[in-house]
Amino acid sequence: MAAFPHSPNQTFRRLRGQHSPAEFAAMVRRAAKEIGETVSCDARYIGRVESGEIRCPNYAYERVFLHMFPGRTLADLGFSPREAVRGRSAQRTGPFTHKESDVLRRAFMAGGSATVAAATIGLPLLGDTRRTPSRAGESEAAAVEEAVRQIRLLDDRHGADALYRRAAEPLRAAYALLDAGATRQSTEDRLHAGAGELAISVGWLAHDSGRFEDARSHYAEALATARVSGDAGLEAHAFSNMAFLARDCGRPRESVRAAQAGRRAARSLGSPRLLSLLALREAGGWAGLADRKACEEALTRAHTEFSRGEAGADPEWMSFFGEAELESLESRCWAALGEHARAARHARRAADLQDPHFARNVALYAAELADDLARAGAPDEAAWAGGRVLDLLTEVQSTRVRSMLSGTARTLVPHQRNPRVAEFLTRHATV
Repeated sequence: MAAFPHSPNQTFRRLRGQHSPAEFAAMVRRAAKEIGETVSCDARYIGRVESGEIRCPNYAYERVFLHMFPGRTLADLGFSPREAVRGRSAQRTGPFTHKESDVLRRAFMAGGSATVAAATIGLPLLGDTRRTPSRAGESEAAAVEEAVRQIRLLDDRHGADALYRRAAEPLRAAYALLDAGATRQSTEDRLHAGAGELAISVGWLAHDSGRFEDARSHYAEALATARVSGDAGLEAHAFSNMAFLARDCGRPRESVRAAQAGRRAARSLGSPRLLSLLALREAGGWAGLADRKACEEALTRAHTEFSRGEAGADPEWMSFFGEAELESLESRCWAALGEHARAARHARRAADLQDPHFARNVALYAAELADDLARAGAPDEAAWAGGRVLDLLTEVQSTRVRSMLSGTARTLVPHQRNPRVAEFLTRHATV
C-alpha cells in the first residue's frame, strides 16, 4: 500500500521563526530540562514535524511543546488530534503501525521497576524477521532511530541490568535491514547511523551491567559501521565509549588512545561539547597511568571546550552531558590519582547538579561520592551518601552502581561502631 501523503505543518514552522532547526531543537531540549522531561530532539526531528511526518508528538514532546508555548493546544501548534493519528493503524508503511508505535512509546514512558520488562515488549516489533521488508524505507529507518531513543530513555531512568538481553533483538533487526538494502541512499545513510547508534546503546547496556566483553564487541561493531559509512560523528561516539570501557577494564593507555582517536574524528564536527567529553575521557586514561601533568592538561581542554556552550552540531546522544557529568568525570580522575578529598568535592557537585529525572546518574554520582568520602576518611558522610544510593536502588538496576557501593561498604567496615555507618552496613547487607 502506498504511504499516506504528509501535509506540512506550516504553523509549527512559523513558530520556529528565524531559528535554524538545530537551534530550535536545542531550545526544545532546554525546555524539557526545565520541566524534568527527557527528549532527544535534533534538527532531523524538527524537520519531520514540519514536513508533517509527525502528525502528533508523543506524550513527552507534547508536555515540552505546551510548556514552550503556554496557553496553546496541540491543535494551535498545527498537530492533529491523537485519536485521528491512532485511527490510521491500517495504513502500514513499515514494521510499525501507528497504533503499535504509540503503544510502544507509552510503555517506554511509564515508570516503575515492574514496567521495565513490560516496556521492552515493544522492542521485538522491530526485531520480528517475518516483517523485515525486502528493501528498507523511511519508516524502517525511523523505527531504528526510535528504538535508540527509547533504550536511552529507559536506561536513564532504570539502569541497564533489566534491559540488555531484550535490547539486543532490535539491534539484530537493524543490521538485517542494512543487509536488505534501502530504497534510496538517504535512507541507507539513516540506517547506517541508526544501526551504529543502536550498537553503541546496546554496548552501553552491556558495559553498565558488567558484561565488558559484550560491550567491547558492540562498540567495535559500531566503529566498523561508522568506518564503512564514513560517519565521523558515529566514529567519535564509538571511540568515546571505547575509551570509557578501556578505563573501566583497567587499560588506561588504550583509553587514552581511543579518546585521542575520537578527538581526531570529531575535529571537523563543530561541537565543543563533544570535544570536551573526549578530553575528559583522555584525562581519565592519563589518571589511570598516574600521569598527573597530562591529566591536568586534558582537564583544562575539557573545561575550555565546555565553556564554549552548546552548539547546533552537538550530537543527539549527548543530552546526558551537562555540568553534572563533567564534575563526575573529573572526580574520577582525582580518585584515580589518589586525591579522594578533592574527588569528593567534585562528586558532591555532580550529585547536587544532576536532574533527578536521570535516576541512574543520580545513583551513580551518589555512589561515587560515598566511595570518595569513605576513602578520604569521612565515614559518617560516606554512610549518609551510601544510604541515599540504597534508596535509589529500588528504582535503578545497575551492576556498576552496586559494585561501587559494595566497595564502599568494605571500606567502611572498620568504622562500624559509628551508628550511621552501622545502619548503612546493615541496610546494604539486606539489599
